[in-house]
Amino acid sequence: METMLLRERYKVVRIIWSQPDYALAEAVDIQDRETPTLLLNLYEGELLYRYGSICSSISQVDCPQFRGMFLEGETLSVAFEDCKGVNIDQVFHRGDRWNWQDRLDFAQLVLHQALSMANLPPEVSCAAMMSDNLMVDVPERRVRVRYMLRPTEPLEPRELALLAEDQVRKILLRRLRSADAELAFLDRLDRETFRTIVPLYAAWRQALPEIQAEYEDYEEKSFIGKGFTLLKRWVKRRKRRNRA
Repeated sequence: METMLLRERYKVVRIIWSQPDYALAEAVDIQDRETPTLLLNLYEGELLYRYGSICSSISQVDCPQFRGMFLEGETLSVAFEDCKGVNIDQVFHRGDRWNWQDRLDFAQLVLHQALSMANLPPEVSCAAMMSDNLMVDVPERRVRVRYMLRPTEPLEPRELALLAEDQVRKILLRRLRSADAELAFLDRLDRETFRTIVPLYAAWRQALPEIQAEYEDYEEKSFIGKGFTLLKRWVKRRKRRNRA
């Protein structure tokens, strides 16, 4: 690829994604050696005006990774710092081996990340909460987002809560070993529609102490005690399914 230099400062390293009137480019700031890799969301045509309006309301207080926006000819560039990690689907998947404490920790990190984006435009926060943008840094025990802002239809704040719920369901599994309070929280996700991420996060924080207490109580039991506990759970849940 021919080297592209924007504003005589941002050297495009590669194109990560492209479609009509939109591309995501990886770039480096050649004037700032301490700045990590940047992601440039490039818009043209009608998308230039639409995303110019959307992204003009982003502040670094609400989005520390935001590095500004600028025009280069007929192209709008919206810049964000990149982040480390792999997408959530590569970390939490069928057959993974995470223990209960890890699952609770990462569910907390995902929901807190979603909460931190509550003040961003939905087209920004929802794009960042998609599976290919939700990045898990396992060694550092962190969850970050990649701001690949692919064009979408106009969105509402409730979409962020729905996406966060979907990501949490990948982490908190319905298993025999799952705590009753954990399953009750998952049932609540299936049953209720949280209008925004704020009440969803509040519901999680309310449920978390009871979930942790159940797991800790189970871990303190003897081998036989754990067996009886699992048997009682199986009977109780089977009865509940038969009544449903």
